[in-house]
Amino acid sequence: MTAARAAGGHAAGRAAASPAADRLAAGRPTAGSPAAASPAAGSPAAGSPAAGSPAATHRARQMLARAHWAAGAFTGYDRASVLRIAGAVAAAAHSQARRYAEWAVKETGFGVAEHKVIKNEACSLGVFERYRDEDFVSPRIDAEAKIVSLPRPAGVVLALTPSTNPVCSVFFKVILALLTRNAIVVSPHPMAQDCCADAARLLAGAATEAGAPDGTIQVVQDVTVPLIEALMADPVTSVIVATGGTAVVRAAHRSGNPALGVGPGNVPVLVDATADLAAAARLITESKAFDNAVLCTNESVLIVEDPAAAGLLREMQRRHAVLLDEAGRDKLRDYLFPAGRLNGEAIGKDAAWIAARAGLRVPPRTKVLLAPFDLVLPEEKLASEKLCPVLGVVRAQSAAQGIEAARAVVRIGGAGHSAAVHSQDPPTIIRFAERVPVLRVAVNAGNSTGSAGLDTNLAPSMTLGTGFPGHSSIGENLEPRHLVNWTQVAYHSAADAVFHDFGGVTSGQPPAGPVPAYPVASNLPGAGLTGPAGNGPALGGGAGPAAEWSASWPAGRPDRAAGGGQAGSAAVPDAIREQLRALIIEELQQLGKG
Repeated sequence: MTAARAAGGHAAGRAAASPAADRLAAGRPTAGSPAAASPAAGSPAAGSPAAGSPAATHRARQMLARAHWAAGAFTGYDRASVLRIAGAVAAAAHSQARRYAEWAVKETGFGVAEHKVIKNEACSLGVFERYRDEDFVSPRIDAEAKIVSLPRPAGVVLALTPSTNPVCSVFFKVILALLTRNAIVVSPHPMAQDCCADAARLLAGAATEAGAPDGTIQVVQDVTVPLIEALMADPVTSVIVATGGTAVVRAAHRSGNPALGVGPGNVPVLVDATADLAAAARLITESKAFDNAVLCTNESVLIVEDPAAAGLLREMQRRHAVLLDEAGRDKLRDYLFPAGRLNGEAIGKDAAWIAARAGLRVPPRTKVLLAPFDLVLPEEKLASEKLCPVLGVVRAQSAAQGIEAARAVVRIGGAGHSAAVHSQDPPTIIRFAERVPVLRVAVNAGNSTGSAGLDTNLAPSMTLGTGFPGHSSIGENLEPRHLVNWTQVAYHSAADAVFHDFGGVTSGQPPAGPVPAYPVASNLPGAGLTGPAGNGPALGGGAGPAAEWSASWPAGRPDRAAGGGQAGSAAVPDAIREQLRALIIEELQQLGKG
């Protein structure tokens, strides 16, 4: 899915933000989505002194340094230890799936709690069980090719998560990072700051208790555009996994660091004359209503072949879809796209709520609003992505014409993303997949969960790559393998060249005794305090004593104690402190010059 959209989510809504925030919008600017780093309620506004201060950036870079240290320690772990840690984190996440689902809906106003429970469970134990038998730790030996492949984790993963699918994205990215022995710094969307930060702290505690190095999982507090830009560009960041809108993904790719960013969806679904109409109606209606259509994989435009149209629409109405007349469609379009841009307040809301806001009367149990139009054109806003349970409907005279209409939908948006087809005719299915420029096609399945791998055998994922058509660095659903490289040890290919026996060689080892805490300078305030499970102070990601430690840093300066002096010593005058700082900088500069 894309960056804040998708089974990965799509950050939505519309926020009044600074130009910098607009550059990092979590949804496309044309869709009226909010800035990926726009301020949340109670957080410092982007560009405010607290938000963009050097102290805030310094603290964030301390988190990266701590993550770098953790990644270095974690890369020496054996597979049994990795699975123990990842399993403990997945179990902790799964046990709180409902609490975080309800919290996310309350905090963001997006989606349906029951459906977020499904995603949270799928992205915790579901993801762990899917990959637990895949080995990303041990050497891979190909005796025939005379090659030994050694896993090399990325290191520090910076994970940007969306507002529409917030906690499931945190669960998903953290577990992928752990399975590949990476450290991860989570940067949640400000609209979902509280639930995501709490979830990340829960996972950090579970990981540390299971033996992970201190700082393996951390979360950024008070996210702002300048802060995220600094983290993305920092050389300590090994890879950025950006789930958000087009702008934030492009910013990640421009950062100078490797980025796994994805693109937006705009899913066409074709129903031809051979389809099982009752099944297609049920699957499409349920998929479009799932989590109030905040997944980027939700169906956007229904294209139905003429002979099947009456029967399909009748079956969908039996399942609480409402087919609008021209006047109702026009009212809905005017509400959803004022001034040609998606109205953020409709994102993730239910169909009856949207209908009422548009001045339409529908039954309270309405699941989906069906909005018919004649031609798929860029000027027809109902043919663009709609992150709410409103489904455009177009009729086609033949399956071939329907396939071309689906191509037109993807030309408007969603290139490389996903599409769906309901048909019993193999040639039509293959022709659809060949002609429509997407990289995953769900057949006789709801696309919301089908292309996300929850109801198909695709890799279960909250981040869907759009490949070359969508200008993405990956074309598959994000998996653990995307967070690890392999060093290949290659022998001479000559038949008489000896290839050694590596059968008894293993990689990594269990940590010997208690995991060491993150090294902290002894002259820092609270240096003797520890974070979760006694593994050192939890900068930015922990709780307990670490929170008190951070609170003792006035104006974000760890070199000053609460009383204005240095911990454990008499206060040092500011003038002398600045002179010492200048001398140290000068010495470092001279060393750098050789």
